[in-house]
Amino acid sequence: MIRLKRTATAKGGDALIIATSKDADLSVHGFSADEVNHIEQSFRKEKKQVLFTGPHGTLLVLLKEEKNEQHLTLEYARRAGASAAGLCSDHKLSEVEFLDADSDEQWSLAFAEGFLLSAYKFDKYKKKEKNAKESGLQVLTIVGSHVSDKQLQHLEIVVHATFTARNWVNEPVNTLSATTLATEFRRLGKDAGFKVEVLNKSKITALKMGGLLAVNAGSDEPPTFTIMEYKPAGAKNKKPVMLVGKGVVYDTGGNNLKTGAGMETMKCDMAGAAAVGAAMWAIAKAKLPVHVMAVVPATDNRINGSAYVAGDVITMYNGLTVEVLNTDAEGRLILADALSYAERFKPELVLDFATLTGAAMAAIGQYGVVCMGTASETQKQKLREAGNAVYERLAEFPFWEEYDELIKSDIAEIKNIGGPYGGAITAGKFLSRFVSAPWMHFDIAGPAFLAAKETYKPKGGTGVGVRFLFEFISRY
Repeated sequence: MIRLKRTATAKGGDALIIATSKDADLSVHGFSADEVNHIEQSFRKEKKQVLFTGPHGTLLVLLKEEKNEQHLTLEYARRAGASAAGLCSDHKLSEVEFLDADSDEQWSLAFAEGFLLSAYKFDKYKKKEKNAKESGLQVLTIVGSHVSDKQLQHLEIVVHATFTARNWVNEPVNTLSATTLATEFRRLGKDAGFKVEVLNKSKITALKMGGLLAVNAGSDEPPTFTIMEYKPAGAKNKKPVMLVGKGVVYDTGGNNLKTGAGMETMKCDMAGAAAVGAAMWAIAKAKLPVHVMAVVPATDNRINGSAYVAGDVITMYNGLTVEVLNTDAEGRLILADALSYAERFKPELVLDFATLTGAAMAAIGQYGVVCMGTASETQKQKLREAGNAVYERLAEFPFWEEYDELIKSDIAEIKNIGGPYGGAITAGKFLSRFVSAPWMHFDIAGPAFLAAKETYKPKGGTGVGVRFLFEFISRY
């Protein structure tokens, strides 16, 4: 990960990046008349960035744009940061300085965020040259006093947490089982100072978590149920904010088997668990003054002679009976037990994250997060604002009572799938039967795993949800 520094004045590195508005006076930054003319002509030709090497060294001048909404302007800055990082990498630069000509705090932080996020790689299984020295981008230094050391520290924390979530999502199931994931949570808890308790299969069985046990029945690997808690002295809230993450470390679909192509990316089916676990580390590491808890049910969904099948009726942790009509609708079964278990802590707000339905992705693609739930309008507005701030935008779906009819079962209290329409909503309606606290469900099936790189988001795991949660709790 690129290190982030701050300096009062430019000291000279491998390159200097300057972000400026179109009408700014560039001569005050030491540019010659010819250099100013070259930059201004480039901007008139609709170029957004000008890179050249002269007596001052390598210079990259970026044109800032003001969008009609602040969150769009900041997203432009992130993408500019990602583009600049790509150029610097192409030119084999190691240490880069960044100067915002307007000393704009938020623009500078967004630029740095995009710059850092774009540098992610998952290459641990590729051979590296023996004794190879560290190469590529290593340091980004912000020039000026408009950004504080604390802001840079928090930015480094949240980027590191996002990379952690990306790593987990990209990790194959033969190296990241439910047990391994729980061990990772313990490691982060020890590092950041939050409590971690892991329930093993015998404890899960004793608690009668029927959903988690049913999904795990076809696996040779045991399930885990992890409980995390960060409770700082002087927390702003008396009751915890509860995070819940779907931890299906691999999903074959069970006896409703997916196609081969449909299974190729199913190591990503624990992206919800990755988001809440990494966010817990970031929140605790930054010492945010909010009491936060998280629960993660984890298992793989596989097939053997003991695997659950369509037509089974299972009894959930809260005693509700569920008719299973599709074993590939497994995420809601393990989340339901987790939501019910979370009730014992009397949370003031519950937020669950899951790669839950293809219907959510079909509706809005990878460009945002489908959400729905029973939180107050005030809390929903705060969630929307946090989502916009980090450009993980929320698309709230209707939660009308008519959708409840679609999950009624003929032989049990509810069934685990609805009809052919409104699949993301009926999945949410299923979950709503297991939580009474104010609650929001976030279906991240679209943005959690990308087929190709998009600006500062890599191909593969994106770590969606981490930055959003950190922003929301920061504002809490």
